[in-house]
Amino acid sequence: MAFAQFLGSPVSPSFQLSAADRHLMQRPSSLLAPQAGIAGRFSFKRTLRRVRAGQQESGVSLSADAFANIKHVLLPITDRNPYLSEGSRQAAATTASLAKKYGADITVVVIDDKPKESIPDHESQLSSIRWHLSEGGFSEFRLLERLGEEKKPTSVIGEVADDLNLDLVVLSMEAIHSKHVDGNLLAEFIPCPVLLLPL
Repeated sequence: MAFAQFLGSPVSPSFQLSAADRHLMQRPSSLLAPQAGIAGRFSFKRTLRRVRAGQQESGVSLSADAFANIKHVLLPITDRNPYLSEGSRQAAATTASLAKKYGADITVVVIDDKPKESIPDHESQLSSIRWHLSEGGFSEFRLLERLGEEKKPTSVIGEVADDLNLDLVVLSMEAIHSKHVDGNLLAEFIPCPVLLLPL
């Protein structure tokens, strides 16, 4: 990039040149003029200059605009812990925070391959979900239960996201690490952005 600047191409607006560099920009041919070296060989005069990168405001506003359009967030719960795993608690807190900040609705989908009758602490898990979302300021949310289906959790998340026309899925990496959710299928079949939270 610096070499192209000295050849006379326009300077990117994210770079600020010093007064000495601007002076050199007016005479780019003087930097590249060959000088006779030993035994008639040519060498080029090299000059090193420092270029400072300016702040790029467009990147910050671009990421803020991405969340501003979120109106409906999906929180999938795939673990069987009645009090929610650490990853699910983190996902619930992040979902509540994002929804509160951007005025979005929340849909929680509880996914398990066992039927409801064979899950002993199912009601405790639902109470825990309600409690964690209410701690984030949300007492009103939509709750879906997809229990006892012979489908992979990833396909269930994709179906729900597609059917409800969701804007964002918030999921902990814990679900992927524990093999509840397939990361490859998630990337391929989810029709909206997915926010994966680290452990």
